[in-house]
Amino acid sequence: MQHDIIVIGGGIVGLATALKIKEQRPEMKILVLEKEREVAVHQTGNNSGVIHSGLYYKPGSLKATNCIRGYHQLIDFCNQENIPYELTGKVVVATKHEQRQQLENLYIRGQQNGLEGLRKISASEVKEYEPYVTCVEGMWVPQTGIVDYKVVSQKMADKLRTLGAELLFNEKVTGVTKGHSLSIIKTERNTYETKLVINCAGLYSDKIAQMSQDRPIDVRIVPFRGEYFKIRPEKHYLVKNLIYPVPDPNFPFLGVHFTRMMRGGIEAGPNAVLAFRKEGYKKLDIDPKELWDTLTWGGFQKVAAKYWETGLGEMYRSFSKAAFTKALQELIPDIQESDLIEGGAGVRAQACDRTGGLLDDFSIIEDEKVINILNAPSPAATSSLSIGQTVSEMALKRF
Repeated sequence: MQHDIIVIGGGIVGLATALKIKEQRPEMKILVLEKEREVAVHQTGNNSGVIHSGLYYKPGSLKATNCIRGYHQLIDFCNQENIPYELTGKVVVATKHEQRQQLENLYIRGQQNGLEGLRKISASEVKEYEPYVTCVEGMWVPQTGIVDYKVVSQKMADKLRTLGAELLFNEKVTGVTKGHSLSIIKTERNTYETKLVINCAGLYSDKIAQMSQDRPIDVRIVPFRGEYFKIRPEKHYLVKNLIYPVPDPNFPFLGVHFTRMMRGGIEAGPNAVLAFRKEGYKKLDIDPKELWDTLTWGGFQKVAAKYWETGLGEMYRSFSKAAFTKALQELIPDIQESDLIEGGAGVRAQACDRTGGLLDDFSIIEDEKVINILNAPSPAATSSLSIGQTVSEMALKRF
């Protein structure tokens, strides 16, 4: 079972990477290995479905360049493949006077990143977009939308099959061994040979990366669960599209917000709490070994020491619907605890380095035989086709 390239991971980034390679080099033998029964089961299938504009990211960073390029590629892909999406726009609001400078900084960053139509708006103008929001100032971001990334991923998988790529499911990778000319990938069921391995394993990308390295790698994936509530249908009128707070500049999460969903309904959230296993979608999902690996990682201990107060607040909101409601009321005072129905959850694969840094940018490390995508949380879904293009260019230099 010899291949030119094997992509580990059938989420949207792995699929987009395989697709970009296959489009450029149709003759190459490409295989995508996925441990689940279908594509997009984890981060891709459990996110909020937002098409991000590239507003938040440091100009020139991988996140900024890939999000902005990926935004346009995603829109083009949806148009070509008749995938439903909407460019709804969103408001970002400062609810306290002390947040106005952060809003201004965000506005400047958006301009530096080349966002079109971005504009600062007064509290009364915010109400023209979202009548039930209370704030001191806001910003209108037209280059934002909604889509169902599971549908996008399924369409990518269909295109890959049409182009002659192979997708295999229920193939959990247990080993990666680099050889002189070929690398060997072992799964629970089979053994495969390939000239190049591309690791897009998301929550397990650090584990897959470590399999092929002689020395310990410098980052670990720390799983953060984001929990959502749904708003009862009779209260949908409170939210027209997307409402975001000014994010905490010291924490790589956007804060609880309101999102109209492509598949219907409105979500409120997420918070960000440590998950006790990599795929811990419920509060009591625990894997003792994975939890031990997280808690004993020096980098995470430094994160915990730095952000313990924020972390406790997030954990409190996880177990207190009243506290979660209070956070939402900062944006929409009319929202009540009784308006919220427990929704789903996603788990963010957040890379953490040895120094206690939560990696803010995408991280891709490579050697001759393996390309590892080690940090690709939000906005990776929006950026997926651009990340795929970036990685495909790295890969094809070897052939």
